[in-house]
Amino acid sequence: TDPQYRDIRSTVLLKRVIDKMKEKGFHLHNIDATIVAQKPKLSEFISRMVKQIADVLEIEPGRVNVKATTTEGLGFAGRGEGIGAYAVALVELVEEDG
Repeated sequence: TDPQYRDIRSTVLLKRVIDKMKEKGFHLHNIDATIVAQKPKLSEFISRMVKQIADVLEIEPGRVNVKATTTEGLGFAGRGEGIGAYAVALVELVEEDG
């Protein structure tokens, strides 16, 4: 509901998050994301999503996994009322020598 986020690109938010992580001394190892949607079929877009996410995060595309699935008609996603997304990130606090 915060107006500053209305129509903001998700990549802008992702860049803000990774910048804050780096400032605090964290290192991102990898991302594993799942998109839950009955429609549209996302398979043709996944490689582009992986590249764009990797570019924003400044990591190799091989460290980004994006997959899509359906709920076989169940729930809000299955009825086409919305799309769900889940993501897990492996993050490490990098200790400075000294």
